[in-house]
Amino acid sequence: MNKTLLALVLSSFSLGTYASSDLNSLFKQTEPKVIEWRRDFHQNPELGNRETRTAGIVAAHLKSLGMEVETGIAYTGVVGLLKGAKPGPTVMLRADMDALPVTEKTDVPFKSTKTTNYRGVDVGIMHACGHDTHVAMLMGAAEVLANMKSELAGNVMFVFQPAEEGAPQGEEGGAELMLKEGIFKKYKPDVAFGLHITSKLNVGQIGYRSGPAMASADRFEITVRGEQTHGSTPWAGADPIAAAAQIVTGVNHIVSRQINITKEPAIVSFGKIAGGVRNNIIPEEVEMVGTIRNFDMDNRQQIFEKIKTTAEHIAMSSGNTAHVTIYEGYPVTVNDPKLTKKMLPALEKVTGKGNLIEMPKITGAEDFSFYAMEVPGLFVFLGGTPKGIDPKDAPSNHSPYFYADESSFKLGTKALTHFTLDYMAQAK
Repeated sequence: MNKTLLALVLSSFSLGTYASSDLNSLFKQTEPKVIEWRRDFHQNPELGNRETRTAGIVAAHLKSLGMEVETGIAYTGVVGLLKGAKPGPTVMLRADMDALPVTEKTDVPFKSTKTTNYRGVDVGIMHACGHDTHVAMLMGAAEVLANMKSELAGNVMFVFQPAEEGAPQGEEGGAELMLKEGIFKKYKPDVAFGLHITSKLNVGQIGYRSGPAMASADRFEITVRGEQTHGSTPWAGADPIAAAAQIVTGVNHIVSRQINITKEPAIVSFGKIAGGVRNNIIPEEVEMVGTIRNFDMDNRQQIFEKIKTTAEHIAMSSGNTAHVTIYEGYPVTVNDPKLTKKMLPALEKVTGKGNLIEMPKITGAEDFSFYAMEVPGLFVFLGGTPKGIDPKDAPSNHSPYFYADESSFKLGTKALTHFTLDYMAQAK
């Protein structure tokens, strides 16, 4: 692409006008490759921290484009650096690579038949959350941008990340480990962009939300210890089951009565309560496990503290004890408001009028949040449900029937590319 044409392209973005036959030609040329890569990754899924085949294909592709490539970050992560010919910011683009322990039930010709033993259970492996599409689209964007290398006003940092769905038990992983191993200190990105395919939008649509967009996700465990006794004489011991029941009620009142939910919503849910072996024995111990979802980091800390206080005091009031452990997971995913506002015109030109959708808050979580805590970030959602099908009826992400329509990939590749071009143009 010559200098005059690229200058027109970049200036057109800053003026809010989208038009470039040469750029569209690059997208058209890349689209079949993106589809081919996606099908291959889908047929050969790998779980978190084990994405060796995927990482190898990614690294080879980035090297073929003339990039500096680093591998083996956070087990299998890959970072490629595309250096533009002109000075400017470093833009980070991220894709996650891991699949899920789900047995695929779609009828696509490239369906996964891979299996594994996951936590003692034989199960299939499937890209049930669309990470295969993320990798393929970012590889496509890398190829398009590499063709523009001589005119790029800045650098592009391509991050292919393992274990977004969580690391295997006993291991670290994901975005947090990539940061811990120093990728931001080494490559110094100014901004971070990512996208996620979703069944909640139709092909051709992109969803966004400024500010808190996805919840933090944390796990808690409460162990209530009492004194075992016969069920006919509860006064002879301390009943942890009765205490656990009161703890459920008390903890559920934390959000509804003790947290300022006019600031941001929050959820505390119990997912498991286990204790006892038979009807007439009051057990010594009850185990309780749950999840915390929240959209404000200050509220998050308050909830942690109040769960601990509530459980301990309720247990104590009936002669029991409660031990509370909070396992901090992913922080709130916050889209930087200024960055979001700056990028919306470019996104709307990519999607076309009426196809850029403001999304509600999502109580699911994303470890892109760790990157967005370090630099301004923007994380958007790409529609993957075929046109003509109501997204409400489409199988959700993580379903064994999850399906991402291939006609969405070109738009995803465009969005990643134009994030880069528009940000660079506006940074001048």
